[in-house]
Amino acid sequence: MKSYYPSFLLVLALLFCYQSPLLAQESKDITTVKSILARQEADWNAGKIDDFMNGYWPSDKLKFIGASGITYGYDATLKNYHKRYPDRAAMGKLKFEVISTEKLSRKVIMLVGKWDLQRTSGDIGGIFTLIFRKINRRWVIASDHTSVRP
Repeated sequence: MKSYYPSFLLVLALLFCYQSPLLAQESKDITTVKSILARQEADWNAGKIDDFMNGYWPSDKLKFIGASGITYGYDATLKNYHKRYPDRAAMGKLKFEVISTEKLSRKVIMLVGKWDLQRTSGDIGGIFTLIFRKINRRWVIASDHTSVRP
C-alpha cells in the first residue's frame, strides 16, 4: 500500500509558503491601522484636534456618522470636532479599546472598538466602527460610525 503522507506534507508546506507572505501583509496592515488609532489617541490627549484628524481621509467623500446624522467631508468633520470640543476641558482624556479588526480586502479594513472620554464635566463614551481604506499607499479612515452610550 502506497503512503500519501510525504505528498500531503509537501502540499502543506507549499500552502504555508504561499500563504505566509499574505498573512504577514495582513498582519502588517492591521498593525498599521491600530497604530493610527494609537496616534489619534495621543494627539487628542495632547489637545491637538488638527493632528488627530490626520488619521482621516482628507476628502469630501469622508463620512462621519453619529447622533446628529451623517457629516460628509473632512473639513465639515474637523469643524464639528472643533465646535463640540472647543477646549482641553471639553476634550478630556481619551482612551480607545480595539474590540476587533477584519481585513475585508487588500485595501479595506474594518475596526470596531470602544471609546471613553474622562472629563470634569462628566465622562462619556461609546462604540465605533471605522472603515479604513488604503488610498495612495496610505491607510486612512474613510468612514467613522460612532455612537454614545446612554
